[in-house]
Amino acid sequence: MVGKSTKRFRHVAEKRWLMSYAAGVGEISGDYYDTTKDLSVHPVFSVCPEWPVILDAGRVEGSESMTAEEEHTGVHASHDVLIERPIRPDEPLYTSATITTVEQRKAGAFRMMRLDTTDEESNLVLSTHQGSLSRGVSVVGGDKSIESKPVLPEIPAGVQGGRQFTIPVSANAAHVYTECARIYNPIHTDRAVARAAGLPDIILHGTATLALVVSCLVNNLFDGNAQRVKRYACRFSAMVLMPGTITLEVNGSRDSHVWFSAYNTAGESAIRGGYMEVR
Repeated sequence: MVGKSTKRFRHVAEKRWLMSYAAGVGEISGDYYDTTKDLSVHPVFSVCPEWPVILDAGRVEGSESMTAEEEHTGVHASHDVLIERPIRPDEPLYTSATITTVEQRKAGAFRMMRLDTTDEESNLVLSTHQGSLSRGVSVVGGDKSIESKPVLPEIPAGVQGGRQFTIPVSANAAHVYTECARIYNPIHTDRAVARAAGLPDIILHGTATLALVVSCLVNNLFDGNAQRVKRYACRFSAMVLMPGTITLEVNGSRDSHVWFSAYNTAGESAIRGGYMEVR
């Protein structure tokens, strides 16, 4: 699989889609909805045009070695997005993915893909490194990688954190997010499917959890200006069940950099190693 790429997908960042995504994560600022001026685009909207590409990545050469049962063991493990410039309303976007790494982890097979989204002039708009883990699956042929994963800055010595924010998660949050983002995976909306997959119930999308956290950081630390976000990254761990709360903890901040963690209602770490950089 390593080195193989998906086909290129074309989407248009319609105003309706942009506004729906903002509404789906509970944004209330008029900047996301006032069409008499340039709309702000939520930084995590990037996952929307990427979703069909992620599905297509499961069909690249080499993926046929996985059984259907093994494919269902995959979980979103990490997410790292570099925004070269904010997405513009109604602009066409072109996205494709390349599998960059497959390696054996203790818990299973880890796969990293790089998703590149460009404009009509082939200029890079954003690049995402997304990691997934297929639990209990073995890698045959040894580890392989064609590029190094991005490195996140560490918290400088002496930088203090301590600020906390509580984010409510409604009982229907996953259903609303599914439709507003146009990202459908039945483990987030169908209890029978979720339980058949070994989950206790439907769970909130990892990207929805991340979007709620990014919104909270932007609104409380950066005056609600989503266009300033240049990079955000995290590792996903514990599930977020609904209804409940997410507790966001700012581990440290300096100048344009923020380090954070997030916990579910049970106090388990839903997001580890969170990082955001703004312009």
